Amino acid sequence: MDENVLNKLKILAESAKYDVSCSSSGTVRSGKAGMLGNAVGGWGICHSFAEDGRCISLLKVMLTNYCIYDCAYCINRRSNDLPRATLSVTELVGLTMEFYRRNYIEGLFLSSGVVRNPDYTMERLVRVAKDLRTIHRFNGYIHLKSIPGASRELVNEAGLYADRLSVNVEIPKEENLKLLAPEKDHKSVYAPMRYIQQGVLESSEERKKHRHAPRFAPAGQSTQMIVGATAETDKDILYLSSALYKGPTMRRVYYSGYISVNTYDKRLPALKQPPLVRENRLYQADWLMRFYQFKVEEIVDDAYPDLDLEIDPKLSWALRHPEQFPVDVNKADYELLLRVPGIGVKSARLIVASRRFSKIGFYQLKKIGVVMKKAQYFITCCELPMHTVNELTPQGVRSLLLPKPNKKKVDERQLMLDFGE
Repeated sequence: MDENVLNKLKILAESAKYDVSCSSSGTVRSGKAGMLGNAVGGWGICHSFAEDGRCISLLKVMLTNYCIYDCAYCINRRSNDLPRATLSVTELVGLTMEFYRRNYIEGLFLSSGVVRNPDYTMERLVRVAKDLRTIHRFNGYIHLKSIPGASRELVNEAGLYADRLSVNVEIPKEENLKLLAPEKDHKSVYAPMRYIQQGVLESSEERKKHRHAPRFAPAGQSTQMIVGATAETDKDILYLSSALYKGPTMRRVYYSGYISVNTYDKRLPALKQPPLVRENRLYQADWLMRFYQFKVEEIVDDAYPDLDLEIDPKLSWALRHPEQFPVDVNKADYELLLRVPGIGVKSARLIVASRRFSKIGFYQLKKIGVVMKKAQYFITCCELPMHTVNELTPQGVRSLLLPKPNKKKVDERQLMLDFGE
């Protein structure tokens, strides 16, 4: 491999690492005769996860880290003095194919700084995907970051070759975006989002009429918001996420804890480390909206604009609504079971299926996978003499479930992911 290209790859892979909206779930490209690679379900190689839990390796890289914008929160901002590099379309296509043949990767995640103008940059991104598909017959996963402000024609062409397209919102409120990135606005972000949505819906209608009509961005679109760079509350962030999810093509909203990469800029908060616990709570709240049938106003409202950092959002909701409990696991419907702390989607389905044959007790619940440490205060069933949240009071249950301080010092940067409960 050419040494010059490898040096460029080191620089551009480092520049790409702050974009967390990298997922290859949601699409399947089975192997085809005469084509190279498939998408079932070193430098620049990141690991993402498919919906069935498989780990997938992607080449995550920028086309260039030169940029005409001077966004305060971005490492690649115009005014930063850092190593810059640009890969040609041919070089990037060659890298992708060589990495694939060596079995390093299963797909490509490609973003870019904006050079000259949005259309010029977007045209080069599209050429990479087009060359991979049409010239090299690459049939693996491709995720392209659409450039805000790019024309509808280029976004439409990108959707014909990419599995997923994404446009980053970055800052939830327009006035705060203008403060940190005066050259950007939300209009340039939401326009390509609409183009992608329209393209997916038109493609779906076309495929109903013609079976072999081309698919448009079959894995839909995603976006990313920065958490902690500006004064938005969790309510502001989650209400925007909820609105985006109402669109039929938005698959994921990613939350990225703000990393102080430009400490000299006084518009930015002075954080010693990213707000990772808050980021984790936002992902848990996002999970509740997507899979647990919670409405955003049930999770955050004017009285509770920010998520509780000590306990997960589902437990927080349950403690604020003790009148909803205890729930009889042998009689409650599926929707109500989903609201019990300690019962996940899979557990709720198993409970509904199992109780048709016999009554469910403490040991059956444990076997099903219910986290009884939490659930015992919110349910009733045979063989469960525990006091519930109403006898112990919400404050009493909260104190029982709060993590006990360990003797060993815990690294605060580590996340405890508990999405499924």
